[in-house]
Amino acid sequence: MPRIALIPGDGIGTEVTREAAKVLRCADERHSLALDLVAWPHGADHFLATGITLTDDEFGELRDDYDAILLGALGDPRVPGNRHAREILLGLRFKLDLFTNFRPIRLLAERLTPLKGKREEDIDFVIFRENTEGVYVGMGGNFKQGTPDEVAVQEDVNTRKGVERIIRAAFEYAHHHDRPRVTLSDKANAMEFAGALWRRVFAEVANEYPDIENEALYVDMLAMDLVRRPERYEVIVTGNLFGDILSDLGSQLAGGLGLAASANLNPSTTPLFEPVHGSAPDLAGQGLANPAAAILSAALMLREVGATDAAAEVEEAVQACVVAHETTPDLGGELTTAGAGEAVCERIRRLHG
Repeated sequence: MPRIALIPGDGIGTEVTREAAKVLRCADERHSLALDLVAWPHGADHFLATGITLTDDEFGELRDDYDAILLGALGDPRVPGNRHAREILLGLRFKLDLFTNFRPIRLLAERLTPLKGKREEDIDFVIFRENTEGVYVGMGGNFKQGTPDEVAVQEDVNTRKGVERIIRAAFEYAHHHDRPRVTLSDKANAMEFAGALWRRVFAEVANEYPDIENEALYVDMLAMDLVRRPERYEVIVTGNLFGDILSDLGSQLAGGLGLAASANLNPSTTPLFEPVHGSAPDLAGQGLANPAAAILSAALMLREVGATDAAAEVEEAVQACVVAHETTPDLGGELTTAGAGEAVCERIRRLHG
């Protein structure tokens, strides 16, 4: 019985997570998955009421007693600096050592891409973003702050262990999913020392996979080429900062953040799945939020817990809804958030006649 922690979070996070849970229950009915969906209250309201984000004991419970975590979105202007969002999301990534941020980029309907002449089969690649190092470790500081001579230093941390395991994860994915090419993206010409580590390890790991083509491209070159010929790319592996930028670029090529799912993975601990669109507090409560990214994140979660057939059906149902304009207005439909979730459930039911 897969035990899933649902953390809806803030703003539209609560709305899209509700629809993702609805779709999970529809898939459960069809496939007898025996999902145990457990609601967690953690978000801005919980923090403002208790002063607690996630305790060490709660981190331990999520690590030891759950098979996956589905997170809605975090962020609320009532919390200064969004402390709760940072401590919960980054806390989960770092304390659970979720070193892989996996972002699939797939165009579901030709009308959604801003690229002229590109079809569904032209935009279908995945990004492996290193998730626990780089500039996000928070190392650095300010000297003479607030003066004309102020100096700000932000450290970019790259360890051999961290670099090798994300590169190896990318090659393993390519090997097991018939992806013929892995592309490393960096800025080795400007970041000499980090770049040398990434390129050296990339070459070493690539030698273990002679059936997979490999290449290394500067991140600015790759960003330009993704817009020009996205069909060339299969698997991209990169560091934390560049991965953050490239994955958002990719999401726009495929129709926007409303379809952008993600997984935070480490084979030895509890994985975390989340849409990447943010909490959008200005849209909350209006029924305008697109639940597709949360639903597709739930499909990634189903794959991770072994329910691959159910995951494929959820993805097929979402694509069918997008093609038929059974969506929220951002994708050209007229449905509410709840209506879009119900449309996906109805498609799942139709798949089984």
